[in-house]
Amino acid sequence: MAVAARAGFAARGLIYLLVGVIALQIALGHDGGGRQADRGGALEELAGKPFGAALLWIVGAALAGMALWRLSEAVFGGAGPKGGKPSKRAAAAGRCVFYALASFSVLSFAAGDQGSGSGSSDRRTHDVTATVLSWPAGQWLVGIAGAAVVVAGLWISVRAMRFTFRENLRTGSMSRQARRMTDLFGVVGGAARGVVFAVAGGFAVAAAVRHQPGRAKGMDDTLRSFRDLPAGPWLLAVIALGLAAFGVFSWCSARWRRL
Repeated sequence: MAVAARAGFAARGLIYLLVGVIALQIALGHDGGGRQADRGGALEELAGKPFGAALLWIVGAALAGMALWRLSEAVFGGAGPKGGKPSKRAAAAGRCVFYALASFSVLSFAAGDQGSGSGSSDRRTHDVTATVLSWPAGQWLVGIAGAAVVVAGLWISVRAMRFTFRENLRTGSMSRQARRMTDLFGVVGGAARGVVFAVAGGFAVAAAVRHQPGRAKGMDDTLRSFRDLPAGPWLLAVIALGLAAFGVFSWCSARWRRL
């Protein structure tokens, strides 16, 4: 489980780093080289590299390892004195499902299903939102889900800025410089990731209020929306660097996470 978890953190870090690079290209006016600034775009970028097919299989397997580790946390409890709390187990179960789906999409893409892992997050978000809005009480469901994502995003940012991530790291095994760099990447990366989540949730709430599924945005459209604000390219560049920083923080977690 330790090997599986560390491999999963490394894979997550690679994906976030590539998303950050694509978003930075968009901020600089290069439109990301035609790539989407989301997991699908990151996978397409990875596939175009030497040994890209092999890398896709490795990433998919590593994300499956992350799902297995999260499942073990849900069943047996996580590390630390609070790891067995019901809330921690429930959160681990939710993450297990997320990483299992992510692994399946990556492995499907690696196997040749071009519409799987590389699919646009924006299109998927629009389709899901349109479907739910067509249900009875669909507006309420989309609105509540969007509000929950906003709260989750703010919670992620606040926890990052309070250095809460230190609780899960073996700081005693880190050098002074490693702790400082990990703190920097953890705060900047976690704050940027939380902002993106919160803004995406806000678009979902707007879609529910106006009953317009097109107002809901996936990761790519959410990031591009920063570019349309005053000083937008600079703001998007900061967010992009933050996402890349979260990727590096994930690599730090792969090395020093307490499991």
